[in-house]
Amino acid sequence: MTTDWWGIAWLAILLLFNAFFVAAEFAVISARRSQIEPLAEAGSRSARTALWAMEHATLMLATSQLGITVCSLLILNVSEPAIHHLLEIPLELTHWPEEVIGGVAFGITLLLVSFLHVVLGEMVPKNISFSVPDRAALVLATPLVFVATVLRPIIVALNGTANGVLRLFRVEPKNEATSIYTLDEVQTIVAQSQAEGVLVDRSGALTAAFEFTEKKVQDVAVGMDQLITLPEDASPADVERAVAQHGFSRYVLVDEDGEPTGYLHLKDVIDLDDDEFAEPVPPKRIRQLVSVFRGTELEDALAILRRSGLHLARAFDENGRTRGVLFLEDIIEELVGEVQDATRRRR
Repeated sequence: MTTDWWGIAWLAILLLFNAFFVAAEFAVISARRSQIEPLAEAGSRSARTALWAMEHATLMLATSQLGITVCSLLILNVSEPAIHHLLEIPLELTHWPEEVIGGVAFGITLLLVSFLHVVLGEMVPKNISFSVPDRAALVLATPLVFVATVLRPIIVALNGTANGVLRLFRVEPKNEATSIYTLDEVQTIVAQSQAEGVLVDRSGALTAAFEFTEKKVQDVAVGMDQLITLPEDASPADVERAVAQHGFSRYVLVDEDGEPTGYLHLKDVIDLDDDEFAEPVPPKRIRQLVSVFRGTELEDALAILRRSGLHLARAFDENGRTRGVLFLEDIIEELVGEVQDATRRRR
């Protein structure tokens, strides 16, 4: 009888170990790196261990699977004789044949152990890790890494064998759990979060950011026929008159053929002396235009303008012909909404 109760105790212990390996497995996969990294940077040892476990996911999964398999095999072998024997005592009161009692006791034992194993050893720990993955990873990663370190030769051999089988099927194994998302995945996450009411985009900035990534230079560039331009020999007085009439601070300079050759900002000429005001703007004051293909994606065009330190770019087509001018503020408006030129009069 004492041996039977020890079998029940070992059943509880093995279920607990099985639950640990299941919870640790799902915690390592489900934990969000963005939540763990700040804690690690703040000095948390458990967070640093959790990050290491996430970066060595296949090793951790192999450790968990080995632990689950061993526990699952031992649970039935240890608990079946004990529960079987304990059930035979009340079943003998039925005066059934010994073979029938043995079969019924085995069936009840199998159902009971399977139920406990699935519910307490699998489903409960799995749901806990899914519900609080970050906290679960902080708690469970350290003991899991310890087990993996102790059993490292066995785990490495098993993991290497599994990876070899994957490569036979032309599948490249991954060592780290996926913690980055594509643009489409992020857009889906944001849309779902808005639908669930946990994320509000009142300004429309998030939606604009996703639409921004799909636009090209030709969608934003201003056509040459829509621009207010000045001749390339324009004087500071011409710039002053244009600002007074139109209110813009930047003006594209064009040659006799209407091709843009550069641009001027109001502050490029405002500090010139009176005797220079009627003369053409000195060439060194004229800002150059960078050229971008009209099919260039808008974020790439933004990067080009930022690297060059310029605010305007010439947009050209497949034949090299000018099709318009791209303004930095028009790119920014695609993200944050209308940007008002500081010198433009309110109408």
